Amino acid sequence: MDATFVPPPEDRVRALLEDLVGFINLDDQPVIAQAAIAHGQFETIHPFGDGNGRAGRCLIHVIFRRRGLTPTFVPPVSVVLATNARRYVAGLVDFREGRTDDWIGVFADATTTAAHAATRLWVQIDALLADLIERAGSPRGDSVARKIILGLPAQPVVNADTAARRHDVTQTAARGALNRLQETGVLVPTRIGRRRDREWISDELFQLLDAFEHNLAR
Repeated sequence: MDATFVPPPEDRVRALLEDLVGFINLDDQPVIAQAAIAHGQFETIHPFGDGNGRAGRCLIHVIFRRRGLTPTFVPPVSVVLATNARRYVAGLVDFREGRTDDWIGVFADATTTAAHAATRLWVQIDALLADLIERAGSPRGDSVARKIILGLPAQPVVNADTAARRHDVTQTAARGALNRLQETGVLVPTRIGRRRDREWISDELFQLLDAFEHNLAR
């Protein structure tokens, strides 16, 4: 057989997953080591016909969030790992062959890189939001327009209904603020259509995020 990796027999998958869940629920392990081992073990079990990589990467952030390491943001660990696919695969091979410390080192390096990158992105987003507020005419702190701008990182696509619910105002007030932000070039509509169901985005925010992912992948 020429395969570089053969997952465990089907009749062992359930027991292995139950053991993995028990490990994930522990609180006495260093968070980074726990996430690295859990991810490596999930990829080794390989329980699905498709989507194991995506599910395994989600598992990393489930552990980070549950352990309180990243309560407010998701560091792009998977993007960093994918940047050097050869090193990532070699790290998983190390894990499967018992060189767990080597794999944890690879994972910790990726997490550190992702954390530094996320910090830089945070600074860039803050600068962009300040520029958008100024471009909008520096609306007062309790205005709907200012709240919409400051909420863009969490809600980059917004319409009158979502803005009204998020900021506890009427749809009329939300739509008026969105129209004013469009007039000042802060937001652009995603499509030309009926005004009542129109959605708006910040092109510059999406360009910033695209550039961030592109640069990180390089």
